[in-house]
Amino acid sequence: MDTLPVGPARYDPLADATLADPYPVLAELRAQAPAVWHDGMECWLITRYADCVRVLRDHTLFARDPRRLGSAVPEASLSVQVLDPPHQAPVRSLFMTALHQQDLPALQERTRQHAAFRLVALTAESSWEAMRDLAQPVALASIADLLGVTPPPVAEWAQVSDTIMRSMDGGLNPDLIEPGRRAREQLSEIVASWFTTTGRPTGLLGHVRARATEAGPEHAAYAVHTARVMFQGGYSTLTAAIGNLLDILARHPEVLTVLRERPGLLPRAVDELVRFDGPVQGTTRLAAADVTIGDVAVRRGAKVTVLFAAANRDPDAFTTPDELVLDRSPNRHVGYGWGTHACLGTAMAQRILTALVEALLDTRRGLRPAGPARRRRTATMRTFASLPLSLQP
Repeated sequence: MDTLPVGPARYDPLADATLADPYPVLAELRAQAPAVWHDGMECWLITRYADCVRVLRDHTLFARDPRRLGSAVPEASLSVQVLDPPHQAPVRSLFMTALHQQDLPALQERTRQHAAFRLVALTAESSWEAMRDLAQPVALASIADLLGVTPPPVAEWAQVSDTIMRSMDGGLNPDLIEPGRRAREQLSEIVASWFTTTGRPTGLLGHVRARATEAGPEHAAYAVHTARVMFQGGYSTLTAAIGNLLDILARHPEVLTVLRERPGLLPRAVDELVRFDGPVQGTTRLAAADVTIGDVAVRRGAKVTVLFAAANRDPDAFTTPDELVLDRSPNRHVGYGWGTHACLGTAMAQRILTALVEALLDTRRGLRPAGPARRRRTATMRTFASLPLSLQP
């Protein structure tokens, strides 16, 4: 290929301006070409909704598993999020069956009660740190509740999870790789203990433990790896999503007012909040063959990065995409991914976020910023390092 469409020189996912508001530069990329080559990231950036869905849906042409292109993958990394069909099917089926057996409405109610308990205490404070005081503990308790396990201490776990999340940007900063490896070892020890001790039999892992060996030792190992991904990925994504949701509600106080007047809008409103400013910014695939995306030729083996945040603001897919439309329908956003590697816990995440908003509505108070917020310097996950808020009468 003689020439490559190159993205704007100022596009840097870790730049302060991009962290604060990535959507203007993503709009520039989306308008430029169906696939835009980024020299620094050494990958094709896919920003248009239809192209993103195509890449996520077509696991034949776009591989998640690097072994299909001849690369080695550590055994411990082989989970439902790395394996492609048909090898993925037994493990995904095991976890989806376990999820379907969970009482998600009861989980939602327990989460609402937990969030309400914390909010009652926070009403006495003039300001509070939303990530530490609400997002992290609610996310950790909820994912542990779903799995049926006792969670680690929240402050201790938050540090481990943050180190793992930062290491996802190791391609941009190699210094993050080794701390991430050590943190993953800590995560592995925690999850391995859940497979050797008795947790809540009716929890998701109770179902998985009881049936994992039926698929053979290889898939039993994949189940442990998937539980690790589900715990860490569920916690970090939920924490980020809660932070983004709280930020939007604080900056748009009219949303809580509307939802108090029209509570039936809540499920669609939560879905729209995820589309508007979701936690996961993108995911990467490998071209399994020479392929064309729009009018751009992509060679076999090239990295292709689907930018969820760009797809979710595509005007060809969403009317007034830069506006918060609480009753948007349909709303086929890619905030939870798409296709066979979509988030396993999408239904659970929707219920957790809904429970949090329900608890906020019950306070009969308004949510307001209480100081400058600070985004965490991560490219893969859009989240906050600090989000000071207050509840006002």
